[in-house]
Amino acid sequence: MPRSKKIPMKKALLCVCLLAGMAFAAAKSYTVSFLVPATIGGTELSAGDYKFELQDQKIVIKHGRKTTEAAIKVETGDAKYSTTTVRYNIADGKNKVEEIHVGGTNMKLVVN
Repeated sequence: MPRSKKIPMKKALLCVCLLAGMAFAAAKSYTVSFLVPATIGGTELSAGDYKFELQDQKIVIKHGRKTTEAAIKVETGDAKYSTTTVRYNIADGKNKVEEIHVGGTNMKLVVN
Protein backbone atom coordinates (compact mmCIF):
# COMPACT_ATOMS: atom_id res chain seq x y z
CA MET A 1 0.00 0.00 0.00
CA PRO A 2 1.36 3.44 -0.88
CA ARG A 3 1.96 5.76 1.98
CA SER A 4 0.36 9.16 1.82
CA LYS A 5 2.44 12.17 2.64
CA LYS A 6 1.36 14.12 5.66
CA ILE A 7 1.40 17.88 5.42
CA PRO A 8 2.87 19.45 8.53
CA MET A 9 0.29 21.34 10.56
CA LYS A 10 2.20 24.64 10.30
CA LYS A 11 2.19 24.51 6.49
CA ALA A 12 -1.52 23.67 6.38
CA LEU A 13 -2.33 26.53 8.74
CA LEU A 14 -0.19 28.95 6.71
CA CYS A 15 -1.97 27.90 3.51
CA VAL A 16 -5.40 28.44 5.06
CA CYS A 17 -4.37 31.86 6.38
CA LEU A 18 -3.01 32.92 2.97
CA LEU A 19 -6.19 31.88 1.18
CA ALA A 20 -8.36 33.69 3.73
CA GLY A 21 -6.20 36.81 3.46
CA MET A 22 -6.42 36.83 -0.34
CA ALA A 23 -10.21 36.53 -0.21
CA PHE A 24 -10.43 39.36 2.32
CA ALA A 25 -7.99 41.58 0.42
CA ALA A 26 -9.89 41.32 -2.85
CA ALA A 27 -11.73 44.63 -2.98
CA LYS A 28 -15.23 44.76 -4.39
CA SER A 29 -15.39 46.68 -7.63
CA TYR A 30 -18.26 48.97 -8.60
CA THR A 31 -19.07 50.99 -11.71
CA VAL A 32 -20.11 54.60 -12.10
CA SER A 33 -21.18 56.54 -15.18
CA PHE A 34 -20.38 60.21 -15.54
CA LEU A 35 -22.83 61.72 -18.02
CA VAL A 36 -20.74 64.90 -18.23
CA PRO A 37 -17.02 65.57 -17.72
CA ALA A 38 -16.42 65.43 -13.95
CA THR A 39 -13.68 66.42 -11.53
CA ILE A 40 -12.84 64.19 -8.58
CA GLY A 41 -9.70 64.26 -6.47
CA GLY A 42 -8.34 67.11 -8.59
CA THR A 43 -8.52 65.02 -11.78
CA GLU A 44 -10.93 65.78 -14.60
CA LEU A 45 -12.49 62.70 -16.13
CA SER A 46 -14.30 62.55 -19.45
CA ALA A 47 -17.92 61.49 -19.57
CA GLY A 48 -18.12 57.70 -19.58
CA ASP A 49 -18.16 54.53 -17.50
CA TYR A 50 -15.53 53.88 -14.83
CA LYS A 51 -14.74 51.14 -12.35
CA PHE A 52 -13.95 52.04 -8.77
CA GLU A 53 -12.98 50.41 -5.49
CA LEU A 54 -13.11 51.59 -1.92
CA GLN A 55 -9.85 51.43 0.01
CA ASP A 56 -9.88 52.64 3.60
CA GLN A 57 -11.30 56.17 3.43
CA LYS A 58 -10.70 56.77 -0.27
CA ILE A 59 -12.20 55.95 -3.63
CA VAL A 60 -9.89 54.63 -6.33
CA ILE A 61 -11.24 55.18 -9.84
CA LYS A 62 -9.62 53.26 -12.67
CA HIS A 63 -9.58 54.83 -16.11
CA GLY A 64 -7.40 53.12 -18.66
CA ARG A 65 -3.95 52.55 -17.20
CA LYS A 66 -4.30 55.47 -14.82
CA THR A 67 -5.98 55.66 -11.44
CA THR A 68 -7.48 58.59 -9.61
CA GLU A 69 -7.91 58.72 -5.85
CA ALA A 70 -10.02 60.95 -3.65
CA ALA A 71 -10.72 61.07 0.06
CA ILE A 72 -14.29 60.10 0.91
CA LYS A 73 -16.58 59.58 3.84
CA VAL A 74 -18.80 56.50 3.62
CA GLU A 75 -22.31 57.13 4.93
CA THR A 76 -25.36 54.89 5.14
CA GLY A 77 -28.47 55.97 3.27
CA ASP A 78 -32.00 55.43 4.52
CA ALA A 79 -32.76 52.79 1.89
CA LYS A 80 -31.02 50.73 -0.77
CA TYR A 81 -30.26 52.73 -3.94
CA SER A 82 -31.73 51.13 -7.07
CA THR A 83 -29.02 52.57 -9.38
CA THR A 84 -25.68 54.28 -8.99
CA THR A 85 -26.15 58.03 -9.19
CA VAL A 86 -23.77 60.98 -8.98
CA ARG A 87 -24.43 64.35 -7.39
CA TYR A 88 -22.36 67.22 -8.75
CA ASN A 89 -21.49 70.70 -7.52
CA ILE A 90 -20.71 73.16 -10.29
CA ALA A 91 -17.68 75.29 -9.37
CA ASP A 92 -15.56 77.36 -11.74
CA GLY A 93 -17.56 75.96 -14.65
CA LYS A 94 -16.61 72.36 -13.78
CA ASN A 95 -18.76 69.51 -12.46
CA LYS A 96 -17.16 68.48 -9.17
CA VAL A 97 -18.33 65.12 -7.84
CA GLU A 98 -19.93 65.69 -4.45
CA GLU A 99 -21.60 62.33 -3.75
CA ILE A 100 -21.95 58.90 -5.29
CA HIS A 101 -24.91 56.74 -4.29
CA VAL A 102 -23.90 53.13 -4.98
CA GLY A 103 -26.68 51.13 -6.65
CA GLY A 104 -27.70 47.86 -4.99
CA THR A 105 -26.42 49.11 -1.62
CA ASN A 106 -27.28 51.80 0.89
CA MET A 107 -23.77 53.32 0.63
CA LYS A 108 -23.42 57.02 0.04
CA LEU A 109 -19.87 58.18 -0.73
CA VAL A 110 -19.32 61.81 0.19
CA VAL A 111 -16.24 63.26 -1.50
CA ASN A 112 -14.10 65.39 0.84
